[in-house]
Amino acid sequence: MKLVIDCFKQVRGAGKSIGIYNLARHLVYALAQNNDQKHEIIVLGNSHNRGDFDVAGVRFIEINKNPLNKLVCIKWELFDVSMLAKKLGADKVLYPRGYASLLHHTKEYVIIHDMIPFYYDEHYKGYFNRLENFYIMWRLKASARHADAVITISEASKRDIIKYARIDDGRIIVINNGYNRIKESEFSPCDSDYIVAVTSALPHKNAKGIVAAYAKYRETAINPLPLTMIGVESVDGPAEGITCIKYVEKDEELHRLFQNAKAFLFLSLIEGFGFPPIEAMQLGTPVVCSKLSSLPEVVGDAALMVNPQDTEEVAQALIKVTTDDAYARELVEKGLQNADRFNWEKTGDRYREVLFDEV
Repeated sequence: MKLVIDCFKQVRGAGKSIGIYNLARHLVYALAQNNDQKHEIIVLGNSHNRGDFDVAGVRFIEINKNPLNKLVCIKWELFDVSMLAKKLGADKVLYPRGYASLLHHTKEYVIIHDMIPFYYDEHYKGYFNRLENFYIMWRLKASARHADAVITISEASKRDIIKYARIDDGRIIVINNGYNRIKESEFSPCDSDYIVAVTSALPHKNAKGIVAAYAKYRETAINPLPLTMIGVESVDGPAEGITCIKYVEKDEELHRLFQNAKAFLFLSLIEGFGFPPIEAMQLGTPVVCSKLSSLPEVVGDAALMVNPQDTEEVAQALIKVTTDDAYARELVEKGLQNADRFNWEKTGDRYREVLFDEV
């Protein structure tokens, strides 16, 4: 069987798609690593991502077009990719970014990570360019409806796809993201006591909710710990005790910040999956986490779950995990076990079953 994987539009650091980029990169590697030569894997890439996608076990084809040009990308995803796949004699095409072609020359498998553009259309209308967001919503719906199978990363995303694309749930396959183990040698511990939170300026990441909850925590706690917020350069609201770090360039520095924290806070309003709590768990840090969207199925019973919009509840949760040592140790033990559920070997096996074994 000949499988084509469309990675042409993948450029590390471009746009808001680092999670999609990482999934595509690790998935290509996992499929290639255990390919028994019965199947040919062709990756369509670009000059920016050759270093990550041109790996042993795949045939890498560099597309001589600019993946950072929007018009080029629109034409590519609507027409060009399907025509090239047909020319290459593909049996199936996998679209990791969620957008399948308008032409249907082969069997199509599309990975839809989430339906967050629809969430913004309902709750933050006008935050993004309306025409662009309309196009994205149309493409997601059309891709879900016409693909031979839709793969998504959580049961929550599956429910959203059914809700917005109105397709039968039997055509949707849930495959959780894989996860790379962090080597202890990558970071060095220290004795700092603080709370760390991961967010961004996007409204669904709920930076305002973190700031408000932390302010309540400082009012309530006897000896409040400082907060390090990763993902924003400043806060809108009370800033006492808060240090902002817009971007952490090196993974080992990010891991050190997680590992040395007294507690990890994650208050997103919607997530397709949500890796940061899993990273914190693997590093032995107790997690306070939003109970919305996909997060309950990702963290299980290994985090103290809260309503991310209830500042009092979040404040009390932070007090509990930072002062009740026995409870914090319980969360750490459960967190380590929970993180073990996610790995690329299991994820790769499941993708292999779906893409190569299923008719």
